[in-house]
This record gives sequence, structure tokens and C-alpha cells, in this order.
Amino acid sequence: MAKKKKKIIQTAARKLIAAANPKSIVSEQFRTLRTNINFSMPDKPIKTLVYTSASPGEGKSTVAANTAVVFAQEGKKVLLIDADMRKPTVHYTFHLTNTVGLSNLLTRQVLLEDALKQTETENLHIITCGPIPPNPAELLSSNTMGKLIEQLKEQYDLIIFDAPPILSVTDAQILSNICDGTILVMSSGETEKEAVVKAKEALVSSQANILGVVLNNFVLQKDHYYQYYGSGE
Repeated sequence: MAKKKKKIIQTAARKLIAAANPKSIVSEQFRTLRTNINFSMPDKPIKTLVYTSASPGEGKSTVAANTAVVFAQEGKKVLLIDADMRKPTVHYTFHLTNTVGLSNLLTRQVLLEDALKQTETENLHIITCGPIPPNPAELLSSNTMGKLIEQLKEQYDLIIFDAPPILSVTDAQILSNICDGTILVMSSGETEKEAVVKAKEALVSSQANILGVVLNNFVLQKDHYYQYYGSGE
């Protein structure tokens, strides 16, 4: 039993490679992603950023978590919010409890300070999903959500939302409409072209500011190095 538990913890730690191994090639790729995000909107700083994917299992949660880490390592005060209130995973990645989180905040059950969680990475805070609600889309589109984002903007340099896959539910479209930028994550060799096109159309219809696409699980042919970003959500 202890061996199985240790294996689970090691797997989760491996997903957070920007913190576990900051000198690795993959961590350098996340820093390149950070640079590209910084340069994507030169006239207006990005304060709110959404990560989504076309379908489940493409690694968008892992990419969002590692992006949050590298921005915090740069010295920015960063908040990562698990807005996937259907299949939350951020609390697993950072080994946190999920008893109180975003769902509690949006139903006004707790204060902001009760939902914020510190991580081992300096400058990085987390708001986990909290108890899974029956109406995630309604909560995300509520006035309470809008007020929460404005409150958080005053306290953080960057707020990153880990949103559900965009072709599964409307949650990512709702968030993309109210945030400064959106990044679409797709898995190399697995994501179907038709799904990517539909995902882009869904984002465009919600008037999202699409900053770009992250190609996940990509194999470099030159030296056959496999870039691990995480195979699951």
C-alpha cells in the first residue's frame, strides 16, 4: 500500500517539472512559453489567462500548472485557479486538500482568504475547485465571478484559469470571454484536426483573445528526445 502511494506522489511531482527540475529542457520550453505570452500583448499586460483543450486528456492542466510555476519563478505574484469544476485535478498536482475552493467562493460560503492556498513555489498561490457543484457554467457566468476576478486583479500580477475542455461544456467559452487571453492545448499526434477547428470556432464565437496553441507531447526528431508535459489532465 505504501509503495503504491509513493508511486502516485512521484507521478504527480513529475507533472510539475518546472518546479522539480527547473534546469531541464522541458522547463526551458515552459520559460519560452512564458516569454511568448509576455510578448503576445505588448500594449496591454495580461492579467487573466485561460488554458483549455479541445478534448479531455490533452494535458492542459499540466501545462497550466507549469506555466504558473515559471511565471512565479520570474518574480510575479501568480494565482492558479482550478476552474474545471467537473473534473478538478490541480489539488492532486500540488498535493493540496480540496475541501474549500472556487465553488465555495462563488456561492459566498467562505471569504477569499479561506480559499487561498500557499504552494512550495514562492509567489504562487492556488484556489482549488472545492466541492463539485451541480451548475458550474452558471457559477462561472455569475456576477459574483466577475466581482471575484476584479478583486483578484488587485492582488495578483497574473491569474491563470485551468478550464474544462471546450468541446465538452461551455465553461471554457464563458471564461475566455471575460479573460485577457486564452491558450489552446493539443496533444501531438492525438488531437484530431476537426476537433481543433471546432475548438477554435467555439473560442472565436465567444470573442476569446486566442494567444496561441501549445503542442503537447511532441517528439523532437533530431535527437529523439521526448518532451514530457504530462499525458493526462
